[in-house]
Amino acid sequence: MDQKVIVPVEAVLTQCVSLPVGYVPTPSAPYRQHRKQAQLTLQPGTPRLNQGAAQRSNAIPVGARVLVWKQDPSVSEVGTRKAFLPGLILQGPRDARITFGVPGIAQVSPNAFGDFIVSPNTDQFDAVHTFAIVRMTLTMFQRALANADTAPPLPWQWNSASNTAPLHVFPHGLPNVMNAYYSRNDKALKFGHFIPSGATERVYTCRSLDIVAHETGHAVLDGLKPDWLLNNNPPQTGGLHESFGDLTAIFLALSQLDQVEAVITQTKADLHDKTFLADLAEQFGLALGRPNGLRNADNNIKLSEAGTEVHAISQVFTGAVYDILADIFEYERQPQLQDDAAVLLHCGDYLCSLVLRSLLASPARAATYAHVANHMLALAEADGKTDYLDFIRASFTVREVLGQALDQAADEENGFAADTTDADGAVQDRRACCGTMNHAEYSDSDEALDAERAALAAWCRSYGHPAGQQSDQGA
Repeated sequence: MDQKVIVPVEAVLTQCVSLPVGYVPTPSAPYRQHRKQAQLTLQPGTPRLNQGAAQRSNAIPVGARVLVWKQDPSVSEVGTRKAFLPGLILQGPRDARITFGVPGIAQVSPNAFGDFIVSPNTDQFDAVHTFAIVRMTLTMFQRALANADTAPPLPWQWNSASNTAPLHVFPHGLPNVMNAYYSRNDKALKFGHFIPSGATERVYTCRSLDIVAHETGHAVLDGLKPDWLLNNNPPQTGGLHESFGDLTAIFLALSQLDQVEAVITQTKADLHDKTFLADLAEQFGLALGRPNGLRNADNNIKLSEAGTEVHAISQVFTGAVYDILADIFEYERQPQLQDDAAVLLHCGDYLCSLVLRSLLASPARAATYAHVANHMLALAEADGKTDYLDFIRASFTVREVLGQALDQAADEENGFAADTTDADGAVQDRRACCGTMNHAEYSDSDEALDAERAALAAWCRSYGHPAGQQSDQGA
């Protein structure tokens, strides 16, 4: 008769204690000891034979485990959790497409298992977390286009056949700055950190999944539509860029099953209930005195109410897509047959692909919300998702994006006319946007400075200013 193995109760029971925010569950000490003793009774396995190049390729690490904030330090529902990043990741961390910006933080080396597990609220953790979120974002969009005409890998804006330079990530790149931005000229993402007024604890924007994903979204879209980021486009084009950043954060959360399960539990499967999914950059928003983060995707803003301020305009498109997500999820729900989290995960994956492909299909310049909305309708129909067409059309109609149906014979590209449009010559107001949209390299501000310098030089020549005469003589 086999002898029974008695496992101490301490191996399976724990006292109910208050766990720190960065707590990562691990097997208890008695359970570890039990596993070690059990393994001693096993016979060693048969050694593998060398099978040539295919076998040698397995010697390269297949990926790394990392510890990240799944939202940001203020969202206690999810906290920090381990995640797995497939592919080769080297010291830094870095890979072929993303590299670590060295100034400010020492590079992080993988541990003996090839993983990057470091304690939260440290410089090294910030380096790993920021790299991981950028990598997850890029991988998500590569997968979204895997079956489309444009296959991954997605290029950065500067990439070409002769330039495969990576994106540089600076987690602490902007000391005492309440912002973050993507710079095309620097080939970089830079994140600020600051102490809010009246507070003592420093806020690091790089610790927010929403902020890191948002800025990475700008970098991804700039590689696909490089003219859209320039401020000489109509306001709606700027709104698409800023909205894509917010939607990137939402889609990244929806691509992770643990976050999806948390959303389902928090809202009881009602996406219009208050949830961290719709609240973007909660910790940063709290630092500014806003209860719902920097922006809330679950809103009712219409185009006629947004004006030319790009931050407000972006919420119209983001809100429309969020409503479509909620409608599709409610339509697909069958809790008696399938888990709600699995359904929401699938809905998020599809909508991410639909939005990205629709943006790609839109004009290279001066794209409008109606352009993207019409492509979403056309692509959803081509995908066989005809049941979703009413959700898409209704959401963009309520937001005053789409108007009357067009005669297909007269206009084969657009199924519906634009309802509210930008006025002729309307100028984008980017004052309330993220650091990317406010960055001087995407505006004509340098031209304004050159004009002022030219006017000064002309005055000096006209009135015989000594500096002007000396300059002319030197020339």
